[in-house]
Amino acid sequence: MTRLAVKRVYDPAAPTDGTRILVDRLWPRGIAREKIGLWLKDIAPSDTLRHEFHGHPDRWAEFRAAYAAELGSPPAQAALATLEEKLKEGPVTLLYAARDEDHNNAEALLLWLNERGLPKR
Repeated sequence: MTRLAVKRVYDPAAPTDGTRILVDRLWPRGIAREKIGLWLKDIAPSDTLRHEFHGHPDRWAEFRAAYAAELGSPPAQAALATLEEKLKEGPVTLLYAARDEDHNNAEALLLWLNERGLPKR
């Protein structure tokens, strides 16, 4: 069974993480490139969306809807195809840098993928 998980990039890597994929638009401070398997910045929310909703967990539903619309763009669709290929190979952990563990783009992406029946098992 393919596993898709979410983890803060600053948390220690674990053998069960599988392919570690950064899904933020910006590279996190202090993180070495070797700690991340792949960076899919085209799957991240736009800078505009990120700035508009940063620090506003009360607008989570609105953020998720706007982010879902952005995921329809050609660059995001190409990044999603790469993510699906990695899921076929084994476990994947989506990495994010935000401090809020419940309201971040990786959680929003995971919910969006789950609503579409991904990952395919």
